[in-house]
Amino acid sequence: MTSLLSPEITTVPAMTDRCDRCSAAARLVVELSSGGELAFCGHHANRHRDDIVKVAERIKLEEGYEWAGK
Repeated sequence: MTSLLSPEITTVPAMTDRCDRCSAAARLVVELSSGGELAFCGHHANRHRDDIVKVAERIKLEEGYEWAGK
């Protein structure tokens, strides 16, 4: 099921998470509509931006990170 509304986007000062794809420092954490979370480095967050927006309920961005999906 996909949401017709845009996900809630918040900014946090710093993240301690690691990217679930490559283990680099996470710049974005997405809370999925179906439950659970995924963390992405800047590269993977931008690469998968369209898919992230489709499945996200909430998105946390690290302060200073310019996400292409915003």
